[in-house]
Amino acid sequence: MSNPVSNRYDFLLFFDVKDGNPNGDPDAGNLPRVDPETGHGLVTDVCLKRKVRNYVQLSKGNEDGYDIFIKEKAILNNLIDKAHEQEEVKTKEKGEKTEAARQFMCKTYYDVRTFGAVMSTGKNAGQVRGPVQLTFARSVNQVVPLEHSITRMAVATEAEAEKQQGDNRTMGRKFTVPYGLYCSHGFVSAPFAKQTGSCDDYLNLFWKALLEMFEHDHSAARGQMATRKLIVFKHNSELGNSPAHKLFEMVKAEAKTNLARDFSDYDIHVPSQSDMPQCVTVEIKL
Repeated sequence: MSNPVSNRYDFLLFFDVKDGNPNGDPDAGNLPRVDPETGHGLVTDVCLKRKVRNYVQLSKGNEDGYDIFIKEKAILNNLIDKAHEQEEVKTKEKGEKTEAARQFMCKTYYDVRTFGAVMSTGKNAGQVRGPVQLTFARSVNQVVPLEHSITRMAVATEAEAEKQQGDNRTMGRKFTVPYGLYCSHGFVSAPFAKQTGSCDDYLNLFWKALLEMFEHDHSAARGQMATRKLIVFKHNSELGNSPAHKLFEMVKAEAKTNLARDFSDYDIHVPSQSDMPQCVTVEIKL
């Protein structure tokens, strides 16, 4: 295992969607999420972390230390209860069981160790504040959600077929964004990484997941989605050497046309190392 994370990181993730729905809102008929006041598209942090979890699960399988706590359709209390069945937890005194279970969960589950979790719903494995945090992604420019009528050349039941006298067609709706370039901001805390046992190997896997997660998440609903640029600011200390917002403000994303329909319609300006604050380095991972 590599060294513990000993530096603070701040990062920006740029990704885009073409003719797809990057993150539907179930409270709005699965329409693409949009800021109603500005028209900018939104993708939740939960959506992005789900893709990271899926990538880790796909790439690491059943390797020790890389299991995923919040799997799709998982029953979380069963996993918390399982932690209390471990020998290193059962042998602890009553007042120490929660902390021992928390340590087991951090050691076993990649997403607990990385993003944190609330695990007090079962036999109680405490709470973990993860070292990696992500914001909602927001589109650089306004997006225009489109609604499309679609036809399925079949029906589900005999009753539907009888109503249509054998025509057997089903009408539906599909929602897309013609094009949107989105940006999410992220943070990595070295002190929290030490508390959860996260090390450089786990962090490098997180960077790789951000770069490749859309390659293994294709679907008809999501259209074309891809990570376009990952910009990482590395501080030479645990607590950091410059405020994150000032580093983020040094990166400019600008459209070259009023009707952007491709990543080539944008310029992303990244500061050179000579423009960076002292003791902070910038790296473009894509």
